[in-house]
Amino acid sequence: REIKTKLEVLNDELSVRNQRNPIEMIKSRVKKPSSIVEKLQRRNLEVSVDSMMANLDDIAGIRVICSFVDDIYAVSEMLTGQDDIKVIAIKDYIKNPKPNGYRSYHMIVSYPVETFSGTKTIRVEIQIRTLAMNFWSTIEHSLQYKYKQHMPDHIREKLSRVADAIIVLDNEMSTVRSEIMDAQNSCQIQTNLVKDILNNIQNLYTIANKRELVKIQDEFYRIYETKDLEQLRRFHSDLDNITEGYHVQAFE
Repeated sequence: REIKTKLEVLNDELSVRNQRNPIEMIKSRVKKPSSIVEKLQRRNLEVSVDSMMANLDDIAGIRVICSFVDDIYAVSEMLTGQDDIKVIAIKDYIKNPKPNGYRSYHMIVSYPVETFSGTKTIRVEIQIRTLAMNFWSTIEHSLQYKYKQHMPDHIREKLSRVADAIIVLDNEMSTVRSEIMDAQNSCQIQTNLVKDILNNIQNLYTIANKRELVKIQDEFYRIYETKDLEQLRRFHSDLDNITEGYHVQAFE
């Protein structure tokens, strides 16, 4: 619960920085006793609480679902920067997918928890993935359970092809987001330029030659209708120089 709360706070911080929430969903679970026993036995380890605490990293698990691949690394970076979180291991199955096509970003971290018997340091496995990666993993896991680890080859091949398609989808969605953000930034830049230009023109009414002012206005309207940001920037710069020139003349 403490790690989940920390992630929710980090998500709020990232939303302020990026003007959107990078985390879509946070899921948590504690491994069932039967699963713990089975895993210890599978590894030929002693079945005991001490053995569990010493050898298992995923007793507590957090799954973080993000919209975009870039968000995964942003969340990971913010977790790594927390003073009370110690990163023990990282496995990047996004850059290095498993042979079956599985993609996700895994972190094993340790975290101090205050209890009635004092401070205990627990290890937590954090999996960070996109919505598409999580969808694939959920289906693959259910099929593995259904076929009891003996999945038919033709289904395994289909899952591999779908895994390749998912990474293409994630990359395309990241590209679309970048193009939208570029367009939004350009629109904001244009809005700011137009605001400055109009203020300059208004200021020129008290000091500029009226005939020249009409030419400046006509030129501004012509450039504004082209929606050409570079032309608007040049006009803005030229207008600044003109305004400065009039101020210098007035001072003299």
